[in-house]
Amino acid sequence: MAEEVVLGKPEAEELAMRACLAAGANRPSARSLVDATLSAAAFGPATLGFPHFVDYLNGFAEGRIKGDPQPSLEQSLPAFMVSDADGGIAQLGFDLAFAELVETTRSLGVAVFTQTNSYTAGELGYYVRRLAGEGLIGLAATNANAMVAATPGGAAVYSTNPMAFGFPLGDQTSPLIIDQASSATAFVNIVQAAEQGQPIPEGWAVDQNGESTQDPKKALTGALLPFGGRKGGNVALFVEMLSAGLSGGPWSLDTPDFRSGNASPAVGLSLIAIMPGLGDERIRRAHAQTVRLHDHGVFIPGVTGIPFPPSPTTELKIPRSVFESISQFAALQTKRK
Repeated sequence: MAEEVVLGKPEAEELAMRACLAAGANRPSARSLVDATLSAAAFGPATLGFPHFVDYLNGFAEGRIKGDPQPSLEQSLPAFMVSDADGGIAQLGFDLAFAELVETTRSLGVAVFTQTNSYTAGELGYYVRRLAGEGLIGLAATNANAMVAATPGGAAVYSTNPMAFGFPLGDQTSPLIIDQASSATAFVNIVQAAEQGQPIPEGWAVDQNGESTQDPKKALTGALLPFGGRKGGNVALFVEMLSAGLSGGPWSLDTPDFRSGNASPAVGLSLIAIMPGLGDERIRRAHAQTVRLHDHGVFIPGVTGIPFPPSPTTELKIPRSVFESISQFAALQTKRK
């Protein structure tokens, strides 16, 4: 197992802020990205916290992410909000629209937020977790550059096209949060396996010749596969239409690589926010059902294995290689002072 560095949340936050600013992010962008990263590190999969944060730092430094964007927001219909992230991070555009999104949902019962022209969305569960914190149901979808073949041997036509769903369960428990890719695994898991020299399971990916492979380095030059065969491919298409189609952003086939070059991926992100009725009746009912399912041995995403209430002093574990990469950026900020 890779060596880890353990940091308290305040220490990790301060380090991440310095690294963001040194990489070229302005303070609003840094604040939004660090908040999302800390949330992902505390509640999301380990690969989507600080490991993915390094992709953002490199994106700022190499020009794939605009460091001083001016996101715009237009409410073209009463319940339809359209954001242009101006080449910045998706989290900033979402943050700037968040209060209005919540207010509109509470007023009309449902609201849609769709955004284009941003870097990749990061941990998608973050967005629906924020909505659940306001007592709202959320459904989110996003895309990125093509890396998933619809069928073995076919061309890569979709991104991993993740989707996320959140349902508030009341003040005495964490919300239900489902966050998963349309592919058999997330791209970051392939990257991590390649860095650690570990094989990947059969059925995750194919090499550049379209042949099944368990070598993550060959998978990086080939394509990932959807989960569940054609049904997973259909889910990827559904996510593609909801994210790129609804937002007007580029299709995955037309999206620049988010880890190389200096062009913004400019991807799409769409969220649907829903009021779970008036009062707490449906939330209490949903909570009771998750308890019932748990008693039947069902894993409840976002709830099972997550302590409640979260400890304010929770320590965060960061792979040493990731910590060193972040520290190198942060050191540049220190030298500039």
